[in-house]
Amino acid sequence: MTDHPLRNTPSLDAFWMPFTANRQFKAAPRLLVSAQGMHYTADDGRTVLDGTAGLWCVNAGHGRRNIASAVERQLSTLDFAPTFQMGHPIAFEFAERLAEVAPGGLDRVFFTNSGSESVDTALKIALAYQRAIGQGTRTRLIGRERGYHGVGFGGISVGGIVSNRRVFPQLAGADHLRHTHDLARNAFVKGQPEHGADLADDLERLVALHGAETIAACIVEPLAGSTGVLVPPRGYLERLREICTKHGILLIFDEVITGFGRLGAPFATDFFGVTPDLVTAAKGLTNGTVPMGVVFASRQVHDALMQGPDGIELFHGYTYSGHPVACAAGLATLDIYREEGLLTRAADLSEDWASALHDLRGRRNVIDIRSLGLVAGIELGARPDAPGKRAYDVFVDCFQRGLLIRVTGDIIALSPPLIVEREQIGEMVEVLGAAIDRAA
Repeated sequence: MTDHPLRNTPSLDAFWMPFTANRQFKAAPRLLVSAQGMHYTADDGRTVLDGTAGLWCVNAGHGRRNIASAVERQLSTLDFAPTFQMGHPIAFEFAERLAEVAPGGLDRVFFTNSGSESVDTALKIALAYQRAIGQGTRTRLIGRERGYHGVGFGGISVGGIVSNRRVFPQLAGADHLRHTHDLARNAFVKGQPEHGADLADDLERLVALHGAETIAACIVEPLAGSTGVLVPPRGYLERLREICTKHGILLIFDEVITGFGRLGAPFATDFFGVTPDLVTAAKGLTNGTVPMGVVFASRQVHDALMQGPDGIELFHGYTYSGHPVACAAGLATLDIYREEGLLTRAADLSEDWASALHDLRGRRNVIDIRSLGLVAGIELGARPDAPGKRAYDVFVDCFQRGLLIRVTGDIIALSPPLIVEREQIGEMVEVLGAAIDRAA
């Protein structure tokens, strides 16, 4: 067998791994050493089908040569340049290209380096906007239970994952809507469930509790990904938009996962036909090749901050905002999306995807299946003495048999690269179904 570089790694101790049970992993590591197309190669030479687009981000598949070439050219031309009181052409070019596909026409672009930074940036923009229009009392931020908005202090404050909040203090003044997950009424639905639009009225309840004059923004994922693929009920997002407009509250969609084709439209904003005031994005922006994030803002929000005396309008930014190498990777990624029709390809596959995944209904311990576009959540009943252990065992079993899936609690999430073929969908379901059967 061909030798692989990680086989000779002397120690795994130095790397403190993120969102990982470090001791458990390092006792039995799962190491990936290369990738191409729809597949990874593990350090033992096994081929592993990527059922998660890396970490929801490799939308165009792995090893895209034109992205690598664009990065190489940029590194040789301009490896770094500041964007504080300076500029470089490729950042403006990339922003213009993004504006052409911007969700809901939100064509003002602020660059960040991750989804977490995009969320914190959007929250700060919302606060700055309210102050700029004379609404400085609006400092409260509303999130949602079971929402994931990254790991910054702003993101965990509006987020609703208990483990992400338990250790760290949150910003004062954050509050939360109820989540929309309803197994009793909406189990095994293909597409959007029928029940739950009324949950958007939680925002009216919070307005009555706190006063609209104290609330700056409400942030939700159109489809909640990291907490188990929670699809919004029909009419829910529309109702949320109406309430925000009525009370002068900015609506923010966190599209770090749904952006760039995941649902069969460029953005969930386009898919659902609901336009927020700000949209965060990241993962698919550069096909996962170079860390980068973005906030899309409406003209109304942007222009409100371009008033007053000369000077810095938004006192915020990052050293690597609009990094030239990331911009080069992003431009090449947009070219692939356009040339191969990947921003809408999920629409062509969504029915086959849903049918294949819902064939798992009836398997032992499967209590729900949810799907939309090219994303799915398969919820397993928890073991009474060990919540999360059944899905984790399925995860390890699938990896050993050549399939990468993602788990959160006892929910399995699938979100393959948008280049996936129908036979590969069948392969995923076959491997996953067998692993579920083995998980007692």
